[in-house]
Amino acid sequence: VLLIVLLVSMLKILREYERGVVFMLGRFWSVKGPGLIIIIPILQEMTRVDLRTMVLDVPTQDVISRDNVSVKVNAVVYMRVVDPEKAIIQVENYFEATSQLAQTTLRSVLGQHELDEMLSEREKLSTNIQDILDQQTDGWGIKVSNVEMKQVDLDESMVRAIARQAEAERERRAKVIHAEGELQASAKLLESAQTLAKQSESLQLRYLQTLTE
Repeated sequence: VLLIVLLVSMLKILREYERGVVFMLGRFWSVKGPGLIIIIPILQEMTRVDLRTMVLDVPTQDVISRDNVSVKVNAVVYMRVVDPEKAIIQVENYFEATSQLAQTTLRSVLGQHELDEMLSEREKLSTNIQDILDQQTDGWGIKVSNVEMKQVDLDESMVRAIARQAEAERERRAKVIHAEGELQASAKLLESAQTLAKQSESLQLRYLQTLTE
């Protein structure tokens, strides 16, 4: 019975999307799977690694843009393990490490751009962040396939300031339009006055001409 229990404990099944990183007496031995594999108790130990794409939700980050605007930004990172050996040996927790790296990279990249660029060039900035993450996580056996910036929200005080600025701009334009209207009206009045003056001079000349005749 003990022999049967021992044999059963030696057998491990790895699914198609799983790999097993096997250590022999604490040293890396091999990467196994998928399918049925044998692990020798005491001498060997195995860590399972999921090869499927994982979705990493980057927490909301406070970012100061290049034009000193405070914004809150969050994003989603799509990542997967491409080298199980590196993912287990080179970093303690590859998922947490990628999350921390994504947060710092997000703040660093966006801090180099102005608010208008964050809003209008979101796809370009996401691609830039993806390239940086993919390069830096390569040593961990991680592939970052996509990054999507979900939201770019302004601070409430900044929203109020922008609203006040927009209102002031509308008032300024209204005053300019009113002043232009007054200027045009004055020009019309001056033109009319000059026309009347010319007509008056013409009548006087005709009257004098009549008297001389």
